[in-house]
Amino acid sequence: MITEIAQIEIDPAQRSAFEAAVQSAEPHFRAAKGFRSFALTRSIEYPGRYRLLIGWDSVDDHMIGFRNSDGFQAWRALASPFFLLPPQIEHLEQVMPA
Repeated sequence: MITEIAQIEIDPAQRSAFEAAVQSAEPHFRAAKGFRSFALTRSIEYPGRYRLLIGWDSVDDHMIGFRNSDGFQAWRALASPFFLLPPQIEHLEQVMPA
């Protein structure tokens, strides 16, 4: 399994609306091939900074499968109006047990 981390910057005054949009988009991720887990976190020090953590079976499940799906288009339609900058995306693999 790999973890996609998307760092997202929004206007902190839009927190509630952004969080509702992400919650509305969650089923699109869950329906995707290779989906494993979903979590949204918010920075304490920087209240407009979020990290979306999504578990996938592989990078291809995210970058090819999901990115070319209607679910991705739905996610972008819901969330992108809140983005101050394009999200920064990174993929991680665990190398040691938790």
